[in-house]
Amino acid sequence: MVINPKDNVEVREDGHKYALKDIKAGESVIKYGMPIGHATEDISAGSHVHVHNVKTNLADVLEYEYKPVKGAEEALASFEGEVPKILAYRRKSGRIGIRNEIWVVPTVGCVNNLCERLAESCGGIALTHPYGCSQLGEDHEMTANLLAALCHHPNAGGVLVVALGCENNTLESFKARLGDVSALNIRFMLAQEAGDEFEEGLRLIKELETDRVDAREEVDVSELIVGLKCGGSDGFSGLTANPLVGRFSDWLIARGGSSVLTEVPEMFGAETLLMNRCKDRETFEKCVKMINDFKRYYESHGQVCYENPSPGNKAGGITTLEDKSLGCVQKGGSSTVVDVLDYAEKVKSPGLSLLTGPGNDLVASTVLAASGCHIILFTTGRGTPFGTVVPTMKIATNSTLAANKPHWIDWDAMAKTDVEEFASKVMSIASGEKARNEIEKACGIAIFKDGVTL
Repeated sequence: MVINPKDNVEVREDGHKYALKDIKAGESVIKYGMPIGHATEDISAGSHVHVHNVKTNLADVLEYEYKPVKGAEEALASFEGEVPKILAYRRKSGRIGIRNEIWVVPTVGCVNNLCERLAESCGGIALTHPYGCSQLGEDHEMTANLLAALCHHPNAGGVLVVALGCENNTLESFKARLGDVSALNIRFMLAQEAGDEFEEGLRLIKELETDRVDAREEVDVSELIVGLKCGGSDGFSGLTANPLVGRFSDWLIARGGSSVLTEVPEMFGAETLLMNRCKDRETFEKCVKMINDFKRYYESHGQVCYENPSPGNKAGGITTLEDKSLGCVQKGGSSTVVDVLDYAEKVKSPGLSLLTGPGNDLVASTVLAASGCHIILFTTGRGTPFGTVVPTMKIATNSTLAANKPHWIDWDAMAKTDVEEFASKVMSIASGEKARNEIEKACGIAIFKDGVTL
C-alpha cells in the first residue's frame, strides 16, 4: 500500500516499509507524504526500510511559525447529519455521565487495600495509586489535582474519598482543592479516626447508593466527550485504526461533540500538522508551549526527545518517532484545534482539544479521564488488556490481533471501516454496553511523576 503519492516507501502485509525506488544515503524517507527520517546508507528499490538503515530527523526545542490551514470546516461538512441520542445519567451539575459506579478514591496509597475491599463490596472501582505522601512541589500538586478532577467525573454515580490521617494530601486540604461539591454525590472518611474503618466505609457507601441517580435518559450525542489514545502501535496503526478513529472524531465534532488528543511525545515530528489547525494564534502559542515544554522535560533528565518507539512498535513496523507520530495524530481527524489543556484540566469547549500528557498508556488514559472524557477510544496493533476508570474501547489495527484476543478487543478496524457503523458501536457502549476492559475488570489509574520521593 502506498499511503501518499509523495511517498518513496510502501507498506506491505507485514506492516513494514519497503523502498519504492532507490533511496540514497542522507535522503529523506517519505511516508504519509512527509519525512519520517533519513537513510543512513543507500537503499535499493524493493529493500526493507527500517531501523537498520533509517534514522530520525528530529531535534530538540524548535521555533515554529503559525501557518494556518484552511479546509477543516469543509472537511467536517461531509460528516454532518442528524444528531443521534445516547442514554446517559444527568448529574446535578448539568453534565452527563455514561456510567453510574461508586468510585472509592484514596488520598494516599497507604489505604489502597481498604479502598479495594470497599469497592469490591459494591461492584465499584477503587482508584488506587502509590502517592499522596512523600512527594514535593509539582509532583504533589499533580497527584492532588488529578484525584480532585476524577472526583468530579460525571461517570461516577457516587464518590467515597478515603484518607488515612497523617499524609501530605490531608483530607482538609483535599476538600479545599475539590471546591464546590454541592452537585456531587460524595462522602469522606478519615481511616485513623473511624473506629472500624471498613464498617464505616460500608455505611457511607450505602448512603451513596441511596442518593445516586438511578435512571438513564436520552441526551444528544453532542454532549459526549471522547479521549483518543493509541498503545502498542504497529505499521497498520496509521492505516486502519487511527484514521477510523479520526473520522469518528470528525463525525462527533460535526454533531457538536468533543474529542481530546494527548500523548505529547507522540506528536513530535507531526506537531506542525496540529499547530497549523489551531483556531487562532493564541491557541497556536499554547500548542507550541506544550510541545517545547515536554521537550525541555526530556532535556532536564538528560534524555533526547526522539527515542520513543518501543521494541514492540519496531517489531510491528514502526521505525522512527516521526513514523509513529504521523500515524498517531491521525486520531485527531481533520478538525480545528479549539483548545490546549494543561494536565488534568477539564475540557471547556466543544471540538478537538489537545491535552498535556505523556505517551505512557496508563498515565495518558488516566489524564484523559481526568479531563472529563466519558470514554476512551484506544487503538492498538500489538494488543493490551489495559483499561482505565472510564470505558476503554480497544480498536485493533489488524484482524490477526482481533481474532487472537477477542477478550481484549472491541473492534477490528482492518475488517470494519465504516464510520457510521463504528459510531453506532461507540454510542452503544456510551449507552451502557460494557467495553471489554469493563467485562475483564481492567480499570485503574496511573499518575504522572517527575521528582523526588521522600
